[in-house]
Amino acid sequence: MLLASIAQAEPLRIATFNTELSRKGPGLLLRDILRGDDPSVSSVVQTISAANPDIIVLQGIDYDLELSALTALADALTAAGAPYPYRFAAPPNAGRQSGVDLNGDGKLGGPRDAHGYGRFFGQGAMAILSRHPILTEDLQDFSTLIWRDLPSSLYPMIDGTPFAGAKAHATQRLSSNSHWSLPIELPDGSITLLTYHATPPVFDGPEDRNGRRNHDETAFWVHHLAGEIGTPPTHPFILLGDANLDPTRGDGRGDAITTLLAHPSIQDPLPDHPTVNWSQTGPMRVDYLLPSRDWQVVDAGLIWPKGDTASRHALVWVDLTR
Repeated sequence: MLLASIAQAEPLRIATFNTELSRKGPGLLLRDILRGDDPSVSSVVQTISAANPDIIVLQGIDYDLELSALTALADALTAAGAPYPYRFAAPPNAGRQSGVDLNGDGKLGGPRDAHGYGRFFGQGAMAILSRHPILTEDLQDFSTLIWRDLPSSLYPMIDGTPFAGAKAHATQRLSSNSHWSLPIELPDGSITLLTYHATPPVFDGPEDRNGRRNHDETAFWVHHLAGEIGTPPTHPFILLGDANLDPTRGDGRGDAITTLLAHPSIQDPLPDHPTVNWSQTGPMRVDYLLPSRDWQVVDAGLIWPKGDTASRHALVWVDLTR
């Protein structure tokens, strides 16, 4: 019976990784992956292969409607001995033009007038690779949620008037990229991935538009877990992604991630571990992998990519049993 119990407790390895593979135009990432000799792509393949997770959420990978770039990356991983037969990506807000002057500069059609910053639709988006079936029919995609509709929204107001005007206030979505709740089918039952990639809390003006939005993109999950937006998970979950927010360092409003880390349904396997090293700021913690408390954490760690053009983010992984 003891041996059977051990056999059933084979750890599940989950990972999140901001690949920083985004390119300057549509189709360029696919071109570079297919070339087979791009050093940044090779670094990502080597890093993921070294971690060898069962499920990995990726940020910084350009989206295209046919998932051609994601498929090419998965093919490269298969060739490297890390196959992922199940893949998922959905249309993001990154680069999706709103038709409204969202940043209040008096012009239309710029990258900051998209629902999420992007010089083209899908720039720097998200994706999931898995060795277990992805239950796409049960996806909850919160990417269309209007920012002002988030409870206690911090949308910037100037003398009682919405920043950039009423039309921007009524149009601006919360997600700079995406917010997904997506079940994965394991042999012993389903789990749910809660994942997102928040905007950097910088590159704005005194209104702190990006800082406030970054705060609210993380605060969203507290409202979701409370059942105020969408249907919260009823089985084990993992909340993971790039929050672009350190609890104590940087220009972001760290109380949002501090509150999330203290949530009673969540555990933090890697407290106080920096996950990115930016030349402007030095090491910071911005990437998170937070299992629900009904998981047993077996192990956890970081893998730092190698190479001059490698991502500045570490791949974060956790081994879990239940």
